[in-house]
Amino acid sequence: MNGIVSKVVLGVAGTGMAVAAAAAAVGPRVSDWYDGRHQEQATYSTGSAAKADRHAVPSWLPDNASAVQYLMSTTGDDRLLRATLPEGRLPAGCVTAQPGKGVHPVPATLKAGWFPESVSSKITGSCGHYDVTLTGNQLYAWQDGAAVQAARRAQSAAGH
Repeated sequence: MNGIVSKVVLGVAGTGMAVAAAAAAVGPRVSDWYDGRHQEQATYSTGSAAKADRHAVPSWLPDNASAVQYLMSTTGDDRLLRATLPEGRLPAGCVTAQPGKGVHPVPATLKAGWFPESVSSKITGSCGHYDVTLTGNQLYAWQDGAAVQAARRAQSAAGH
């Protein structure tokens, strides 16, 4: 009887180790897939094309912006945007950053090879709910969903 019990124990242990190894190998890919399925990314030749295709693209983006890259969360208000602005200045309606004003973080849930991680340390201003950095004629903009929701709650509480 001890021989059968030993074989069963070894079989269960071996199966457990195989399952653990498979989970370790597949787990990160499943996590990346799960996180990525709640995101939509698009590229547009102009700002007007981006706004015509996707209502979530901010209205302040100039129509003549080019090389527009856009990444958004489908489960919240996190957004990343990159565009080339021919004038090399902040779009109309945007304001220059004020020293000491709180900068919202770049959403940790969104990552794109075209969006530099250190961009928030070089904030130039804000456009609506987006914080922006303008480097030459390259605009980087990000929107933190938690900050947007907090602003909407504050407006609602103020009776607007």
